[in-house]
Amino acid sequence: MNPINMNNDYILRKAKISGTSQSSQNAQSVTGAQPQKSFQEILGKIQSNQELKFSKHALQRLESRDIKLEAGDIQKLNNAVDKAESKGVKEALIIMGDKAFIASVKNRTIITAAAEDQLKDNVFTNIDGAVII
Repeated sequence: MNPINMNNDYILRKAKISGTSQSSQNAQSVTGAQPQKSFQEILGKIQSNQELKFSKHALQRLESRDIKLEAGDIQKLNNAVDKAESKGVKEALIIMGDKAFIASVKNRTIITAAAEDQLKDNVFTNIDGAVII
């Protein structure tokens, strides 16, 4: 699989998980159909973007461990990251039912995911807070 296909596959998987379609947005940026924006506009958009992201590793774990997330689950994870951020947490363990997620709060990124089978007799390291939802 060449890098272009991997990127498209990643975008499709991210859109599938978040329930949004980014392919048209990416097509616009590739074709240059969007008007030029100033650095300040781009920086402001990035800073105001509160969308939760999933790392490539987390997407692989979700798929390999057959963890299904719905839009409501994504919102719960978003709220959990907000709560962790309000308490000054940098790396959070988020427990949601029989699933666990490690999140980089600063980057608003889910780093990895585990299901019930992987939670038993497991030790989570490099976290400085936990949110149970």
